[in-house]
Order: sequence, then C-alpha cells, then structure tokens
Amino acid sequence: MESRGREGGARRSVSRGSSSSSSSGSSSPPRSRRRRYSRSTSSVSRSPTPRPRAANSNNFLKTSPSKEQRTIKRSTSKETGGELRKKSRDREESHKGLKRKRRSRSRSRSHSGRRSNTPSRSRSRSTELRKRRRNDKQEEEERRRRRSTERDSRKSYRTSKSSRVKREKQDEEEAEEEKEDAEALAKKQQQAEEWAKREQASLSSAKSGGVYVPPFRLRAMQKEVQDKSSPAHQRMTWDALKKSINGVVNKVTIANITDIVAQLFRENIIRGRGLLSRSLMKAQSVSQSFTHVYAALVAIINSKMPAVGELILVRLLDRFKKAWRRNEKAALLCTTKFIAHLVNQQVASEIVALQILALLLENPTDDSVEVAVGFIKECGQELNETSAAAFNGVFERFRGVLHEGQIDKRVQYMIENLFAVRKSSFADFPNKLKELDLVEEEDQITHDELSLDDDFAVDEEADYFRPDPDYLANEAKYDSLRKEILGDDEEAEDEDADAEDDEGDDDEARKEMERQKALEAGTMTITDETDTNTVNLRRTIYLTIMSALDFEECTHKLMKINLLPGQEIELCRMVIECSSQERTYLRYYGLIGQRLCLINRIYQEYFDQCFAKQYESIHRLETNKLRNVAKLFAHLLHSDALPWHVLRYIHLNEDETTSSSRIFIKILFQEISEYLGLPKLNQRLKEPPPMPPDQLALPPKQRVDPYAGLFPKDHPKNTRFAINFFTSIGLGGLTDELREHLRTAPKRIMEQQHPVIPSAAHSSSDSNSSDSSSSSSSSSSSDSDSDSDSDSGSSSDSSSSSSGSSSSNSGSSSSSSDSSSDSSSDSESDRRPRSRSKHTRTPHRDSPRRGGSRERRAPSRDDRSNNRERRPASRDRR
Repeated sequence: MESRGREGGARRSVSRGSSSSSSSGSSSPPRSRRRRYSRSTSSVSRSPTPRPRAANSNNFLKTSPSKEQRTIKRSTSKETGGELRKKSRDREESHKGLKRKRRSRSRSRSHSGRRSNTPSRSRSRSTELRKRRRNDKQEEEERRRRRSTERDSRKSYRTSKSSRVKREKQDEEEAEEEKEDAEALAKKQQQAEEWAKREQASLSSAKSGGVYVPPFRLRAMQKEVQDKSSPAHQRMTWDALKKSINGVVNKVTIANITDIVAQLFRENIIRGRGLLSRSLMKAQSVSQSFTHVYAALVAIINSKMPAVGELILVRLLDRFKKAWRRNEKAALLCTTKFIAHLVNQQVASEIVALQILALLLENPTDDSVEVAVGFIKECGQELNETSAAAFNGVFERFRGVLHEGQIDKRVQYMIENLFAVRKSSFADFPNKLKELDLVEEEDQITHDELSLDDDFAVDEEADYFRPDPDYLANEAKYDSLRKEILGDDEEAEDEDADAEDDEGDDDEARKEMERQKALEAGTMTITDETDTNTVNLRRTIYLTIMSALDFEECTHKLMKINLLPGQEIELCRMVIECSSQERTYLRYYGLIGQRLCLINRIYQEYFDQCFAKQYESIHRLETNKLRNVAKLFAHLLHSDALPWHVLRYIHLNEDETTSSSRIFIKILFQEISEYLGLPKLNQRLKEPPPMPPDQLALPPKQRVDPYAGLFPKDHPKNTRFAINFFTSIGLGGLTDELREHLRTAPKRIMEQQHPVIPSAAHSSSDSNSSDSSSSSSSSSSSDSDSDSDSDSGSSSDSSSSSSGSSSSNSGSSSSSSDSSSDSSSDSESDRRPRSRSKHTRTPHRDSPRRGGSRERRAPSRDDRSNNRERRPASRDRR
C-alpha cells in the first residue's frame, strides 16, 4: 500500500509541475500527502489565472494557440499529402496519450475528493475542467472543418480538368453497350426460332405426343403452321382431341350426361374412337360406382355411331378373356360389371351374358362363383325379362353348386343372398334408371353377332397418332355428320349464350346502378349472413345469466339488453340451453323464465315455440338434459307463466311417441303433480284451457281441444295406451274419463251401427232381424272388450271364455291404480250377474224352445235399459 501511495503521489507532483523535492524523499504516510495535495488543488482552483507550465510537461490542460503556432499550421497546409497524414497521425497519438492522462488524473482526483474534507474545492476544479474540455472539442471541430474544406477544394480542382474527358468516355461506353445488347437480343430471337422449329419437328415425329407443351405455346405453334393438312398440325389437333375426350369423360354424371354427349359429338370421336374407348374403360375401372352412367353414355354413342360402340364392347370382351386366362379377379369383377350394364342398355346381347355365366360356372371355384354372383346381380333383371328359361337354368346351376358344398362358406352365403335378391325381383339392382333410359327402342342397336368364341380385332392402332393423307376431307365429312346429329342446336346455343351474356351484363349494370343510388340515398341495408351478431348476443346473454346473484338481478340485466325485433326468442333459447347444461335442475332458471313470461306476453309465445321444437327433437338430448328441460317447462306450467295449451303438441299414442318423448312426458307430469298435487292437477286438466291464437280465429265447431292428443278418444287402442301410460307412472287418477269412455265405447258403437226403432208395432215381424242385429252387436262388443280393460257383458251372445278374459283384464287394470281398481270392481260386480242372467235367459238361436216350436224373443233395448235402471237397487241389496 505504501508503494502504491508513493507512486500516486509522485504522479500527482509531476502532473502539477511541482518541484521534485516536494514529491520524493518524504517518509510521511500516503494520507498526509493526499491532504496536502487537496489543499494545493484548492488553492489552484481559487486562483483566477493558471500558473505557467513547462513546455515539456504532459499536462492535459491546454491554452489557446499563439500567433506563431497559427502561422506554422497555415504553412503546413501547403505541405504534401504524406506529411499531412503523418502529422495528423502524430497528433492523434498525442491526443490518445492526453486522454489516458486525463483518465488517470480524474481517477486520482476522485479518490482524493473522497478522502479530502473540502468538497467545494473539488467542485470548482471539476467545473473548470469541463470548460476546458468544451474548448478543446470546439477547437477540434474547427480543425476538422478546415481539413474537409481543403480536401473539397483539391477535389474540385482535379475534377474540373478531366470532367469533359470523362463525359466523352461515358458516352462512348454507353453506345458500345447498346450495340452489344441489340446483337444479344437478335441472337436470342434467332435461337428461339431454331428451338421452336426443332420442337415442332420433334412433336411431329414423336410416338406418344412428346413432352408437355404449355397451352399458350401450343396455340402459338398452331398459328405458325399454315398448312392445315401437314403432319405437324394433325399432331397438334390429335393432342387437343385426346385432352378434350379425357376431360369430358371424367366430368360425366347422371345430371349432366346430355350435355356431355353433346360435347363429345362436337369432337371427332370417329378419329379418336380408340382414345374414347380407352378413356371410358380407364374411368370405369377407377370409379366403378359410375358404371351405369358410362354404359348409358356408350348406349347413346352406339345409337348414332355403331362402330364406336362395337369397338368398346369388343375391347371389353377381349379384356375379359385375358383376365380369365390370367386369373385376375379384380379385372374380372370390373369388366363383367361394365358388360352387365351394357347388356342392360341392350348394347350387348343376352347371349354374351349367358356365355360368360356358363364359363364362370363350368368349373366353379371361389373366385369364379363370386364373379358370377356379382355379374348376375347387375344384369339378372334384364335376363329374366328377355330369356327366362336360361335365367332359371343359371339359378339351378347355382343351387347345384351350393348343394355340392365344395366352395367356401363366404361364397355359399353370397349364393344364398343371391336367391334372396331374386326373390325380391332384383329390387335393389334395377336394369335401368329412369334418368339413364335415354335411347328409344327403335334407335337401339344391339350387337348380336359378337360372341366369346370369336377372335376380336381390338384395333390398337386407333390409340396412336397416324398422319392421315385425307385429313381435310375426313374432317369435312365429320362436320356434316355432326350437324346431322346435333342439328342447328349448336348455332342456336351459341346465340342463346351470347344473348344470355348480354342480358347478364345488363342486369349486372342495372344492379350496380341501383346499388350506387341506394348508397347515395342512404337507404341501403347491409345484412350479416354470418350470424356474428347472433353469436355475440348469445354470448352476452350467457355471461349475464352466469354472473347474476339471483334471478331478479338476472332478469333486470336481461331486460336492459338492446334486443332487435325477433331476437327475444334467443333469450328463451339461452335460458333453456343453460338449464340443460347443468348437472341437476336449478330452480333459478325456472324463476327467470317465469319472470320473463310475466313481464311481457311475447315471451309466452316464444316459450311456446321452444316447447314445440324441444318436444320434436327430444330424442337428440341426453337423459340429463332431457330431465332438466322437462322440469323447466313443468315449473313454467304449474306457475301459470306458460299457458297450458302448449300440451296440444303432445300426442300420446304408440305411433307418435318414442322412448325419449315418453320419458319427457313422464317427468313433466310427475313434476307438475309434485307442485300441485294429483287432485288439483286433475281439476286443471278438466277445466277448458285458453285457446291458442291460431284456434281463436276459427269458428267454435272447428276448434280442437288442446288435450285431445294427451287423452286420445279417437280409437280404443290409443285410449288404452294412454290409460296404461298414466297408470304406470303413478297418475292413474287422471284417466277416469278415459276409462269411462272406454267402458261405454261398445254401446256407442252399437248405437251407431243399429239406430233405435221408434215404433214397437213391427216387433213381431222383425224378430229375425233383431236376433241377427243383437248377435252381431254382441260379437262386436265382445271383440272390443277383449282388447280393452272394459267389460264384455254388454253383448247378448258373449261366451264364457270372453267373460273370463274381460274379468282378467279388469283385474289387471285394478291392480295398477287405486282409482281404476275401484271403478273396475264396481263395474265387475254389476256386470257379472247381468251376464249370467242373459246367458240363462237367452238360449242359442238355433236350439228350439222346450215348451214348443216357437223361438224365444231376444231382449230388446228397452229391456236392457230397464236392467240398467235396476242396478243401484241390486247393489244396495248386496
């Protein structure tokens, strides 16, 4: 530490220009030296003028240059550039050394400032240093500015002499470059022409069309060719024909087959018959589901150009024979399907189909039988119509193969399925669709001369390009043939297309003018078809419902939402949706719906619509959601927030209900009965509900009871179903009227069939008719009572077995519910004695009376009415 302090003290003494005796030879500690140094610095800072410094001192403080130094600097500016650079480099090095000394001096002063007890002196010293540094920077900037001006003056002097020479040289170079560019462009054009000639020659001499040529280049090459009969032009038209046929065939469907046929006839398909057949077979192998469409297309072409249709059929038969020899199952399935549909379209004869079946079933294997089954499924309906005997023989062969049992189980199942398809008259495999029956019978051409035993000429040369010496003549012939087939429709279609384009342009211009006028007038309305506003509204409603503390706050916030006319139903839907998403039903949502319905009547109508929609799609909801929705609507009904005429959407019968809808009805009525109780609920259902708005506009006789579907009385079967349903869910007390209706149904049916005779004078003459009517009425009543839970004793000729079945049914209905058991037991006790008295009193009408030959008179309606009047007395006696 002492050595460092001494060195620091020595440096301070040298920098301040003090004598060497004051810095060296002192044995005092470093702290005392620092104190002395701080006093000296304070004295220096107080002095107004700086002390004189030695010339060789390396102090960082600088004074302003003298007059002699300025003259020296001016004189040096005339020196050479090398000397100036050397001097500037020396000056920079000296500046760097001064900077280092300044840094060391500032560090030492900062240390001394920390230890000194006089901070005011150090502050004054630092301000003085800042001023001097600022002066040094200004001088340096002036020096640099002076150098830059001298440099610019030297450059301007040099450029003024050689500017004219440089301009001349630049002009000469630009002229030479333009000449070179022109020569290079001419050379490129020449090379492009040579390349086009080579490409044209290669295209005309290539075997399969050569490399791909872009359409714009192909059009340019066609324009360059002047001779239309040259091989080059024929080659280009061949390539265009190939692309056109492939594109048209790939676009054919049931909907556009007529347009596709017209496009094909516009092309020279006689020249490109090989291309057409290959394209059709390839497209059918790739998409076999469109086989019937391709067969219809072939049938249309065959009706106008039989040679093209024959070539396609010949190639299919040749492919079948090759696939049979090579044992290629996939190719056999594909080819036989196409041939079968050609048989359906009557392009191929049924003889070819029978030959194929005979070949496949001659030595049956799993693959051959499978191919035969698929083939006869496709064309079986047509074979059955044209040659029924051969068709039956084929199925006898199938039966024999099945009984032999030498094939796989899977194939046996396929044969059994084939017999089921035959039994249904090939309902799933029609020979022709109505949309594809496009050829009239007189225009159909069937190739009967073709057979599998023939050697086919597939004409493979038609697939490749061959120059035609009579190209122009053949094209003219095909143009005349095309006009005969299509007529003047082509020109008319072009004119119609032009007229439609003009009309379309006029309409678009008119619409644009109307749009501009609407924008200027400000009457144009923009409709958002993306439902963005609806989604945002539903999000707002959901957040409002979920963030409220209770239903009153929620309803208050919901009423503050700005709803457009017709958006109120979104509020009802969101309440139902939020309720269905809960794990268990929360009364919170029911109170919200109740408050909304009481605030505004329009929400009742929207909840009515939501009820109908929810009941219609109730089978799509899960059990938990179904329960929550049913309890929500039950809350709205028992609180009278929702009118009870919404129950008109429920039709309780076996045909119009599902398991989900029955669960919904069960939960709905059980929840209402928990709130109201069974007696009050029964009373509410007996009271006439308010009629819906659509029923109020009708006359009273045409209005429909809203509860007619819930408690059906149209048919005993539906009535019985409703009784059993409500009894099974523990609400049998709601079915008293239905039970009474079902009990009195036989009487009403009998009265409707046989009206009451007003006069009793004809009783003796009409005894036989009364016997027959009573027997028929008894039989009808016994039939209705055997199906229902009511009594069968109202009939006059019911047997003991029918009475036993009615008593068992009434006993089963009595065990389901207390109320039903009471009513059924009373009716049972009233019916049994009466039925016994009838049986004892009324013998069989064919058996003679003991006392004589005259038959006993059957009881009339007056007697039965008297018996009914005497029932209470007999009950009291019992």
